[in-house]
Amino acid sequence: MAEPDAAMGETIFKKCMACHAVGPDAKSKVGPPLNGIVGAKWAHFEGYSYSQDIKDGGAAGKIWDAPTLGAYLENPKALAPKGKMAFAGIKKDTERADLIAYLAQFDASGAKK
Repeated sequence: MAEPDAAMGETIFKKCMACHAVGPDAKSKVGPPLNGIVGAKWAHFEGYSYSQDIKDGGAAGKIWDAPTLGAYLENPKALAPKGKMAFAGIKKDTERADLIAYLAQFDASGAKK
């Protein structure tokens, strides 16, 4: 498989923009901002009302590493059956990898690393 392409991931992120934001001015929408998501603890964004599935994962110390994010992006309901994310998922491995590469560029403040 080719190296993930963050530029392609930015294009794929357009599927997420109705509910999520990234960058310095990112605010909660239907979903939380995704700044610093790669490597963050589940339910890490203060002030967002997460589903119980995601809160429980955070309490258990689960981390949004690349494999976990990939599984969640492929089928959100498989990882968080009672989660709020009403999204069918991104089925192509390369698209998920590109999206994660794009998200990995942002630190918790929304600045690009």
